[in-house]
Amino acid sequence: MDNSKIRRISSMLISVYNEILQVEERYLRKSQFRDISVKEVHTIDAITMYDHKTTTAVARQLKLSPGTVTASIDNLVRKGYVVRLQSNDDRRVIRLGLTRKGRLIYRAHESFHRHMTESFIEGMDDDQVDLIEKSLLNLRAFLEITDDKGGHEN
Repeated sequence: MDNSKIRRISSMLISVYNEILQVEERYLRKSQFRDISVKEVHTIDAITMYDHKTTTAVARQLKLSPGTVTASIDNLVRKGYVVRLQSNDDRRVIRLGLTRKGRLIYRAHESFHRHMTESFIEGMDDDQVDLIEKSLLNLRAFLEITDDKGGHEN
């Protein structure tokens, strides 16, 4: 493939990634959720409304250390977005749940991503959407392999 095309696509990927984070940050600053960061919203997203995960499970999903996630969860508990729940099966196990406020931001974030995705694939036929999905799977596989190796080898 032409190097100039690869550079253009690379530049667009970087730009889109940064713009998504900036738009999410601006939305938060203008909303009722001014006290929360994008990283904290992504922690809430990993906790989900549907499962009561442990801190370790959330850390694994976010690919962060349990200590980093614990600090974020401490802040989210203090801000009223997350609660710690003692497991009925094993009282030593602490699971995480979302408060009403946490569920509100979870739904708002989910809605943002749904609208962003719908806009992204608008006007595409099924074959084009399949190609986008394949491309994203390729990108994800690259990122996972690179992460596992601790860097990219040429």
